[in-house]
Parts: sequence; C-alpha cells; structure tokens
Amino acid sequence: MGEPLADVPGRALTMQMEGITMGYKTILVHIDPSKRCAVRVEVSIRLAQQHDAHLVALHAIAPFEPPGYVMAEMGTALVEAQKRAAADETALAGREFAKQTTAAGFSNTEWRSAIDDPVEAMTLHARYADLVVVGQTESAGGAGVDSDFPARLVLASGRPVLIVPSAGRFTTIGKRILVSWNASREATRAVTDAIPMLRLADSVHVMAVNPKHGEHGSVPGADIGLYLARHGVRVEVKTDHGAEIDVGNELLSRAADLDADLIVMGGYGHSRLQEWVLGGATRTVLESMTAPILMSH
Repeated sequence: MGEPLADVPGRALTMQMEGITMGYKTILVHIDPSKRCAVRVEVSIRLAQQHDAHLVALHAIAPFEPPGYVMAEMGTALVEAQKRAAADETALAGREFAKQTTAAGFSNTEWRSAIDDPVEAMTLHARYADLVVVGQTESAGGAGVDSDFPARLVLASGRPVLIVPSAGRFTTIGKRILVSWNASREATRAVTDAIPMLRLADSVHVMAVNPKHGEHGSVPGADIGLYLARHGVRVEVKTDHGAEIDVGNELLSRAADLDADLIVMGGYGHSRLQEWVLGGATRTVLESMTAPILMSH
C-alpha cells in the first residue's frame, strides 16, 4: 500500500495547488447515434491529445418502458426486441469510436455504456472527469436525448461542459477565446474551469456587458484580468455599455467579430415545477451558438 496522503508533508497542498495548472486529465464525451457525434469525438480526441488526458466515451440509452397496454398486447417479445436493438446500437457506436480513435493514432481511451437516462448517466460519470464534451441538440431533440440535454447536464453535473455546435467543423478550439464575465459565482466557476485552455490560447478577450456598480470592484474587469494574468494568460478586457442590450446576442456578435473558436461563460438556471428554467443569455447562446461553448454552473 502507498503512504497515506496525510503522512507525506506538503503533498496534499502541492496537489491542491497544481490542480488547476496540470490541465484536464480525464475527458468524458457523450456518444449517441447522431451524425454529429463524429465531430464531437474528433474534438474530444484533439483535446485529450493536447492535455495528455484519458478519454472516456459513454453511450447511454434510456430504458425502454412501453405503456401497460402495449405490454399486455405484445408481451416480452417487444422488450427482447428492444434489448437487441439497443445492444446492436451500442456495439455499432463502439466500433465507430474505436475506428475514429485508431485513425487518429490515439489509444488512451475507454468505452462505457449504460441503460439509463442520458442526463443521469452522464452526470454520474462526469463526477470523475475534468471536462465533459456534448453536442448542441436541435429544438425538437433527437438521437435519444431531449432538446434541453446540454443545459440540464451543465446544471446537474458540477463539471465544465464543452458544447459543440450542431453545424460546422472546428479545426481549432481554444486558440482565440472570448470570456463572458459578470462577476457571478457561475462565471467564476467557468473561468476557473477553463484555465487549462486559457493558458494555451493565443488570445483571450474578457467581455463585461453592462457591469453593475459595486459588483466588479472599482474598475470593472480589472481584477479578473489580473487574476488570469497571474495564471500566465494573455488577456484583454473590454467593457460594453448599452441601455437596452441582449447579452446573449451581444456575446455571439462579439465572438463573430473576434473569430473566436471558444466562448467561456457561466450557465444560469434552476428547476421549477419539474422544468428547467434557463437564464436569458444562457438560453440564447445555447440556441444560436456558432462556436463551441465551455459552460459551468
């Protein structure tokens, strides 16, 4: 057995101090039968290679629960057919993942599958990952997940979630980063979670939209700029003021102007009457994103 952590002077403190700077060491990617899954896996492989990380792929299928009248009419035959279909889908997804990682020359991977609600399964496995990668879903849902799948995962997982848009190819992620900053707890989590990427970026632009007096310190954006600079981040801070402004669309517009290949922001929302209620900027960005988003709650 190894030495207890408490018996080694300074080890716990050293590990804690190095926690942010050592980068992402376990990346979890969501696997589904959608055509965009290959793009998501490609992004995950590239990030895992960049950070020397272990890549875990999770394929989760919601359990088949037919209405009682269907079971009464068709019995166990229907259930068995669904089990075979689920097993075939999982096997095919596993082969595609292996083919893609082999083609990339990347072998530090792990395949997992679960018969469970995709959000609950991803949330459980995310507890043991540094970063989670999922895809943007269409408004009508699809590929076995609800349309609010990314938002629910952001709010439930306690981990940074990288959301890949449902259109486009992304040859780089994290070279030109735009950070949305409003001095909130969620934004603080997002910035801290993104430090491994921020340190490697060519440029980082921090944008504060309509900063409220007293929430940002004496000079809005100055403190977060200094904080990131101490972590070795090359950062530029900009404050936008507007009487009537849609923060989500302003953020997307600014990202387009900068040709940003990653947006970092807090994810805002809560559960009410068994429905997820998202903040306005969070909802706008998730619906209209054209660049990957790293979001934390």
